Order: sequence, then C-alpha cells, then structure tokens
Amino acid sequence: MNRLYDLQRKAPDDKILPMRLFIAICLSDQLKKSVTSTLHELKKAGVTGSYVPTANLHLTLAFIGERKNADEIKEALAGVKFKPFRLSFSGWGNFGDLLYIDVKGNQGLSAAVKSVREALDAAGIRYDAKKFTPHITLIRKLSGSWKTVRPPKGDMTADKISVMKSEERNGKRVYTELFSI
Repeated sequence: MNRLYDLQRKAPDDKILPMRLFIAICLSDQLKKSVTSTLHELKKAGVTGSYVPTANLHLTLAFIGERKNADEIKEALAGVKFKPFRLSFSGWGNFGDLLYIDVKGNQGLSAAVKSVREALDAAGIRYDAKKFTPHITLIRKLSGSWKTVRPPKGDMTADKISVMKSEERNGKRVYTELFSI
C-alpha cells in the first residue's frame, strides 16, 4: 500500500471516504514563531475568534476540496517546475470577520500559482479558481480591535509546494502533508 492510500480515511465498511485537499506553502519555523508571538498579543488585546493553530499556518495556492484520492493530483503536479522565491509579510488584511496576514506578492509566487493551477486545469482537476490573494489566515469569526496590534514581520524562501489533507480530529482541524514538489 502506498503512503497516499494509508493517509486516506476509511469507513467502517472499508470504503475510502473523501479527503479535503489543498495545495499550499507551509511556513518556516521562524515565521511560525513570529506569528505565534503576534497571536499572543492579539489575545492580550482582547481579540476573540477561532484562532488557527500554529501548526496549521500556511499560504494556500489552490483549494481542491473533497476527493477520494490524491493520486491524480500527484500526477498532475509531477511536471510543475518552479524556482525558490521569497515570501514576505506585508501587514494585516481581513475578509469580513476573517483576519489574515497579507503576503507581499512577487513574480516567483505568481509563477508558482500559475504553474500549479495550469497543471490542475490540464488534468481536469477542479479547484476553487477565484482570484488568488496571497494571505495567511489567522482568525476566523473575528471580534475585537486587532488594529492596535502590530502585524508580524518576517520573510522566508519558499522552496517546496505541498499537497495537504485537512481533517477533523478530536474537534480540532489537523493538516497533514501528503506529498510535496
């Protein structure tokens, strides 16, 4: 049995259940520490909501959704080539009651997103094709004055793109890397 199959959920009757998948860039440990410090400051400032666990911090390139296996995605992405590029935090942003860190765009990130999405399109793999807005989600169902807290600073070199599985475990959302390019 391959690793992808082992990571798939099985129903009691041994049928494979769909997995919730997305393609992302995972943050470096250094950036996660910077964000964690800022999350503590937001909590001290009385900002409430559903905080994203530090281990789950990432930059989504394409949200795929429910699939029974990831083999087609692995095949589609096998030919994707990209050069390592820099990611930099550039301040706060929000979509209604969702708070995020804005990520400074650059040509390397844009090219990686374009390559990933073109590979998915060529393979006929559906994904959420809305306009790409580079951001790292921090808090959902946000309440409170977050503008009084300084956004985290930092940058990193992105040198791998990961296909991630999202699942609920003991009432918490857990992300697992299935494979990377």
